[in-house]
Amino acid sequence: MRAGLCALLLLVVTLVNADEDVYPEVKVADPYIELHTGPGKGYPIVHVVDRGDFVEVIKRKTDWFKVRTAKGKIGWVSRMQMEKTLTPNGEVAEFVDAGLGDFSKRRWEMGLVGGTFNGAPVMTVYGAYALGANLSAEISASQVTGDFSSSDLVNFNLLSQPFSKWRYSPFFTLGLGQITTSPSVTLIQVEDSQDLIAHMGIGIKMYLTRRFIFRAEYKNYVGFTSNDDNKEFEEWKAGFAFFF
Repeated sequence: MRAGLCALLLLVVTLVNADEDVYPEVKVADPYIELHTGPGKGYPIVHVVDRGDFVEVIKRKTDWFKVRTAKGKIGWVSRMQMEKTLTPNGEVAEFVDAGLGDFSKRRWEMGLVGGTFNGAPVMTVYGAYALGANLSAEISASQVTGDFSSSDLVNFNLLSQPFSKWRYSPFFTLGLGQITTSPSVTLIQVEDSQDLIAHMGIGIKMYLTRRFIFRAEYKNYVGFTSNDDNKEFEEWKAGFAFFF
């Protein structure tokens, strides 16, 4: 009976520990390291960890690391100080920059691209969130500046990236949005128009370095006007983005 209870207790302890997150530890080699309240020098210092103490590395944000001391103190340490810490084996800790593997596992992406929309200059800012390894949701805002009118576009689309681990990764997009057109001619009073648009497109993303990528794409739009005179537009764009 007692042996059974001990075995049950051991099983429970094992299951509890299996659910806990295990973080890598490093040892402070300098006289001390400083813990900030946030990932930046502008955040105040809330704690100092002395030489010989260990800290757990919870996560990284650019060149700052969120750590936890043995006493449960949590703060952010600069990369410069973290590179002077030691592993439990006594070796100098190494912190590599983001690479191609991080590109394929990214969660968020933001970028600025430009090109032509039906022959007129267009600039677009967008944000994306990865729903899975090969599928992401994007929202974008664009401005088209033509000779006789200007247009604002807001789009929501799904992006399929079947080869997300490739450095040169093709993708396909499908989405809906709204276009608002404002005539530039002032001699004749013309009202602004708002129309629903749908698009499909193809493109390619190229991983550059660290957290930066190059993106180029083509989209074909269909505008659903109120007078049932549907129109088609072509868009070519390219630009840069970063992921995190």
